[in-house]
Amino acid sequence: MHPLIGLITLLTVLLLMVLMALVGRARGQHNVKAPATTGPEGFERCFRVQMNTQESALMFLPALWTAAAFSLPWLAAVFGAVWLLARVWYAAAYLDPAKSRAAPFALSVLALLALVGQGLWGLGWTLALG
Repeated sequence: MHPLIGLITLLTVLLLMVLMALVGRARGQHNVKAPATTGPEGFERCFRVQMNTQESALMFLPALWTAAAFSLPWLAAVFGAVWLLARVWYAAAYLDPAKSRAAPFALSVLALLALVGQGLWGLGWTLALG
């Protein structure tokens, strides 16, 4: 496997860890006791960006590894890096109520679709060639 795939995977895990820590900090700042998931807008923005990123990562990681395993790993790494950077941008935009998160969301979805397409293409060729 290409080392960049491992790097992108670990950076994704770090992003998830940072977002988890931000939610913990927001709980303290806004006095939102666990297991509550609602509270002031600042807390809810932080919580939603964490959950949205986890939901997306659940699709992203298998797509990344499938695309890398059955197609061009360097291309999967490029799409993976785009997804990762878009999700960091998305998180920053979501946490700031003055910023729009539409562009980074769209970019991350496009990168994810590219990985799914690449994985399907590679799997199709692998299955066709036996």
